[in-house]
Amino acid sequence: METTVLVILSLVLCHLSISAALHWRKALYPSAFRVKRGTPTLLNPSVQRSVEDANLLYEVLWSGLYVDTEEGVLHVVDEELASLRQLQPLEVVCEDILPRTLSDIRRLCHRLEQRRGHLSREDFERTVLTMVYTAQKLAQATPGHQKELWEDAFVQLYKAIKRDLRAE
Repeated sequence: METTVLVILSLVLCHLSISAALHWRKALYPSAFRVKRGTPTLLNPSVQRSVEDANLLYEVLWSGLYVDTEEGVLHVVDEELASLRQLQPLEVVCEDILPRTLSDIRRLCHRLEQRRGHLSREDFERTVLTMVYTAQKLAQATPGHQKELWEDAFVQLYKAIKRDLRAE
């Protein structure tokens, strides 16, 4: 009888801890926990797993990186960098996880504003990549109300990253 109660209690506690962990993760980038048909089976992919990966991401960003807004496909300007197998998680993140519509990005900005404490490494990385995408959209936007909304989203993402870097 005691062992049965302990097993049930353990299962309930395990379920609660998993639910709580997924709830906090789900708040910012829910698509990171969904595997889409036709994509590599990377659950919660991350580009940066080491210092070398961080340096590679930096090099890719400087060489030229853009997401085709119509097809949602990642393009790396440098062909040599684009051919690296290490960039597969970056492709998955940019093509399947990052928000691409203005409303999704504004929703993310609101969630980032409500969040307390440090972002996880994955969420920080995705927020920076979302800011890069927002800058790309801002450069393509025609002057007017839409451009102002993209500017506001860019500034909000910048503030969220700055707040995360300053958090103690």
